[in-house]
Amino acid sequence: MVTVTSVNTLRNAVAIAERKVQQDQTRVDQDASRLQDSRAQLAKDQEQLSTRQKASRAAESANTPTPAPVRLDSTITKPVPASLDGLPRAPQVNAQGQTVGRLINVTV
Repeated sequence: MVTVTSVNTLRNAVAIAERKVQQDQTRVDQDASRLQDSRAQLAKDQEQLSTRQKASRAAESANTPTPAPVRLDSTITKPVPASLDGLPRAPQVNAQGQTVGRLINVTV
């Protein structure tokens, strides 16, 4: 037989369970909202990252010209310049065997 106290106990248990379900549903709704906000923020951050990476690549390619390859064969076999104005000259000798130039042998 069902008594009044057992019915009241059952009602209280059902009321507590309903409150718990409502609290849990509220948490689920809040979590879903935060998840949606996080996904939107992630999409925005990924778009910004992509834009910045493109700008960075464009800046790198514009600022750094491709260096010409080093040609060691042309630097090693570089010919002597035709104009010897900048180079010291070998001393010249006159018909008597004397050095002509800056220093002249004047001994007779």
